Amino acid sequence: MECTVTWTGATSTRSNMGFVAETGSGHVLNMDGAPDAAKPENGGANLAPRPMETLLAGTGGCTAYDVVLILKRGRHPVTGCSVKLTSERAETDPKVFTKIHMHFTITGNVPASAAERAIAMSHEKYCSASIMLGKTAEMTTSFEILP
Repeated sequence: MECTVTWTGATSTRSNMGFVAETGSGHVLNMDGAPDAAKPENGGANLAPRPMETLLAGTGGCTAYDVVLILKRGRHPVTGCSVKLTSERAETDPKVFTKIHMHFTITGNVPASAAERAIAMSHEKYCSASIMLGKTAEMTTSFEILP
């Protein structure tokens, strides 16, 4: 797996801290820094997600993928799945994630025991992103099932 990230700030008239990531699979993702009122030349323009937000989003995508796949393989009639991630970060550099909570909303006639098992399997065995972030962050989960 590979990815090339290029700073666009040197040529951009819109953001000093913009970046474009091109993934090995040929997709493009824009990122930008937060505006810095004290030193505008060091800040972004809020034109795209922050790099740490994309890390959190990727983790959500990784675990939601696992949960849906595990439920489908178990022949459970899952019709929807979303996960809301909330996080806390260290106050000093490096500002790593220290707490991440994932709340899953699963739609379909899925038994609670199956949802709980799928989430646990993702976090204990399959989701590389959440397992990696779990090295610095306290990871917690919750879920609800909608018809």
